[in-house]
Order: sequence, then C-alpha cells, then structure tokens
Amino acid sequence: MSTYDVRMWAIRKRQRRMPYQVRWSVAGRMFAESFGTKALAESFRSQLISATRSGEPFDEVTGLPESRARDVGWLDHAISYVDVKWPRAAAKSRKSTAEALTTVTLALVVSRRDRPAEPMLREALYGWAFNAGRRAAGEPPQEIADALAWAGKSVRPVSALRDLSVTRGVLDALAVRLDGRPAAATTVYRKRAVFYNALGLAVERRLLPANPIDQVQWSAPEVAQAVDRRVVAGPDQVWALLDGVREAGRRGDHLAAFFGCMYFAGMRPGEAVALRASQCVLPANGWGRVELTTSEPRAGAAWTDDGEARESRELKRRSVAEVRPVPIPPELVDLLRRHLDRYGAAADGRLFRSGDGGPLQESTYRQVWAKARGLALTKAQAASPLARRPYDLRHGAASLWLNAGVPPTEVARRLGHSVAVLLRVYANCVDGDQDVVNERIALALSASAGRGTLAPAPVEQHGSEPACGPYADQSEATSDG
Repeated sequence: MSTYDVRMWAIRKRQRRMPYQVRWSVAGRMFAESFGTKALAESFRSQLISATRSGEPFDEVTGLPESRARDVGWLDHAISYVDVKWPRAAAKSRKSTAEALTTVTLALVVSRRDRPAEPMLREALYGWAFNAGRRAAGEPPQEIADALAWAGKSVRPVSALRDLSVTRGVLDALAVRLDGRPAAATTVYRKRAVFYNALGLAVERRLLPANPIDQVQWSAPEVAQAVDRRVVAGPDQVWALLDGVREAGRRGDHLAAFFGCMYFAGMRPGEAVALRASQCVLPANGWGRVELTTSEPRAGAAWTDDGEARESRELKRRSVAEVRPVPIPPELVDLLRRHLDRYGAAADGRLFRSGDGGPLQESTYRQVWAKARGLALTKAQAASPLARRPYDLRHGAASLWLNAGVPPTEVARRLGHSVAVLLRVYANCVDGDQDVVNERIALALSASAGRGTLAPAPVEQHGSEPACGPYADQSEATSDG
C-alpha cells in the first residue's frame, strides 16, 4: 500500500564503517540507509525530500517513493524477503532459503567486471546477506562488505523478471549444481519454491504485476514420492545392525538404544535426540510408551536464535503443546532400560548425549552407523542402499507395521504423519518379503487352476500336427459339430 505519511530526520553520524545514516518513517514504520560519505547520504535524503514535496506517495513496505520502489534491486528485495520470513521460520528452513536465494541472485548477475572470487561472493550472500541473525549482530568483515556492494550494483532489478526469458534463465540455473551436473530433484523443487514465494512477495509489494513463473512453460524434475524399497531393512537385518552398533566401541554401545528408537518407535533422529527419561514409561514386562513433545533437528549455529547447532522446537507440523504418544514393544523397553541402567540420563534428562553431556552430534552417530554397517552386513549389502542412513530405520518401521496389517491411520499417528503422506511415501515392503508375497500369489493361482478358458487343458492330436491354444480348440470343435 502507498501513503503520504512520511517523516524525515537529520543525518546521523555513527562510529562505523558506513557512518552516515539517513532515517525516515513511512506510515509510522522506521527505515534507515547507511552511506560511507556525508555527500552520498545527503544526496539520498534530498531525493526522498524531493519526492515528498512533489506529492509522490511512498510504498509502506519498502519505504521508498513509489516510482523508486518499482526499480528495487533483486538483492535488496531478497534480503527483505529473508527478513519477513526469518522470525517464524525453522532454522533448517532459514538455511535452505539462503541456499536458494544465493543461487537465484548469482543467476541474475549481469556484470563480470571486478567480480569477487566465487567462494567469497557466495559466502557474502549465503552467510551474511541472507542470514538476518548475522546481519543484526554487527557489521561484516571488509571483504564481505565489498562483495555485497559489488553484488548490489551488478544484480538485475526485480523488474527485469518481467522478461520471461530472464525468469527462465533463473529456473534453469536452479536445476544445475556447481559442477555443472543436474541437481537432485528435491533440491530443484525446494529452490524453485523459495524463488516462487519471493516473487510472490514482489507481487504483493507491487514490484511485479504477476508472478512470472506462472507464465513460463518450465517443469522441475519429478521428485520421487515413495521411499526406495532397497533402503528398507527387515527385523533380522536390524538386529544384526544393532549388534554391529554395540561392537563399534563404547560410543556404539551408548547409541544402540538411540537407533532402536528409530526402528521400534519410528522416531525421527531429531525426536530421538530430544528424548528425556521423563517421557518414557518402561514397565518390567510388556509394552511401554514414549510421550514425544519436542524435536531437535540440526541446522547449524548460524541459523538458530540461540546459537546452538540444534534447534529445540515442537514436533514437525504440530502445535507447540501437542504430544505424540507412541507405544513401544518390549524389545525397545529392554533397550531403554539397559541404557538407563548403564549410562543414566544427562543433567537435563536427555537419554542420548555427547561426551560432555550436551546434545548428541550428528557426525558422531553417523560415524557409528557407518562402522556398524561394515560389521553387520555382507559386502554386497554394505555396498547397496540398504539402511544406508540412520533415517532409513524409520522407513523400516513404517514398512514393518503396514505389512503386519496395522491400520494406516494408526501407523500415521505413531509416525506423526498424515495418512496421505504415509501411503504415498512409506508403503513399501520389507526387504526379503518378496518370496512370501510370491508364494501367496502362487497358491492363489494354483487354487484357481482349470477354472478359466485360458487354463491349461489336455491337447488332442488330429493328424500329424497338434492343435494349440484356445482358437485351435475352437476350430476343431466347430468342424466336429
């Protein structure tokens, strides 16, 4: 929206690399722009004053005169998009947004003159421009600031995306990795979604008349919906892997129950990391229960609000107060009771932790899992996708439950999914179950043998050549008649 409610302040000087700051408000919202010299600051301020005196409305979102707002540079718009999304976004979403916007921004560069080194330019965009937390913490190093200044001058304005060939060029760039090979379908899909939403904000701010992606005949690679059934391990294979985990040293023995949580309770790794002793009901006999309330996915310290590598948050796609109770079989009850007897719980109650008592590190349990696969699997299995990642244990849990005849609604509830997602993604057979299925089909075919017109029948000999097939039989019957 536009408004004429604009107020200006005098130029303020601060003890910073960009010392001269122009401040103004639009409809009560404060805006500021910093410059390296007083002359530049005065020039910018005079442009704003001139717009107010000529009666030009100001854009409430960008804070600029309406005519100037239409020519907002892509980098400025992308930064403002990050600032809009940052407060409510999960840490992993912040990181993936920065990755996508870095690719888009580099695809919109039009100048090669004095271009910074590629690693420096990417670090400036990914690590600073599109990281609101780092920008708020202080001024960037000089080389980062110089790279951002170059990008601000060398990247197309948002209005350039009205040219559909420019939009198509960006989409094509999203589908290619740095080494020139095709990017994974999931990566392309995710980056395109960020680009689309950023353009949607540009439409909302009236920088574009419509989202140009909707007008480009371009399709992202198909994303595989179902889990590759080759990764799914059966119960015997999982027990062998858990034995391999125990054989992988003291850290492995400490993590046996951690991996067990992913298979026997279908937990996500972040949910198992966040599991506390107070959330576990572990009877001496029979089934127990875990009450899942939080998850701690890892995104990196640069993307969380508290500077920790893991972000403590509500369960995926659930409200903050929602609890997901999951019954656990005696096998997992025994694993957890053994773990508590041997290792106890950390000071904050968590079951699985690092050597110093903090949150479990992803690198630690990935190394243990890789070692366990080498110990437990055959050479051929270890080279295959079978249970390649710890997360594949969760796929195995879903497949086991579904093949055991557990109703999809209950499987989805235990996994924390919708039924639609469950049936689309997790409905895979356990590795090694194909022989059982084939036997059932063979029995069904044997039971129906001889009942259809195509069933094998005795062949009568007529002359020197045997009749074969139903049509031959019919011709003989007709001639006999």
